[in-house]
Amino acid sequence: MDPSKLGPINPLGAARRIAGTPRSKWADATAANPNHSAWYVQRFRDMAAAGADLVGEARLVDALAARGATILDAGCGPGRHAGYLHERGHTVVGVDLDPVLIDAAEQDFPGPRYLVGDLADIELPADVPQPFDVILCAGNVMGFLHPDTRRPVLASFASWLAPEGRAVVGFGAGRGYAFDDFFADAAASGLVVQDAFGTWDLRPYAPGSGFLVALLARA
Repeated sequence: MDPSKLGPINPLGAARRIAGTPRSKWADATAANPNHSAWYVQRFRDMAAAGADLVGEARLVDALAARGATILDAGCGPGRHAGYLHERGHTVVGVDLDPVLIDAAEQDFPGPRYLVGDLADIELPADVPQPFDVILCAGNVMGFLHPDTRRPVLASFASWLAPEGRAVVGFGAGRGYAFDDFFADAAASGLVVQDAFGTWDLRPYAPGSGFLVALLARA
């Protein structure tokens, strides 16, 4: 990616949600600061320009997936993981509630199908290829969810997965979502934890770990 060729950021987009759905922490942040999304996009463009490794999560998913897999990037942000996986021949759908981030994804990483929508209540269009062989949920997306929407989101993951599909969910401690609560929510939402790690490069997870990468399947 050549950041000098990237388009301008539109800071005026607003997170889309259905009336009555509890608002996520991300939506709260963008409501409080209309430039928050544009700042976030530029932050990752700057890191990419500096040569930072920004796709470790996507490399793990690529290793887990069969060639030509159907992959959902849940909370895709500005598209770096979706773009990486698309380049490796997968059919990728990216969903994010923030239209500013989706606009940046379409500019910077064209190829995947991008959708603006809240994971808490989105209905995937009929023409979106599904079920998914892999669902990736990275970038602390789970920590941004309103507590009342955590189980509905995880239940959607279970419903969207192929019978042998897997979801890979990673987020950090200290974001208001205890890992034990996540495990309980996953079990209550039709998912089983096949394995858990403490980093995206699969170092061991243990109670007290500062990060969780959970590998989930349909129960």
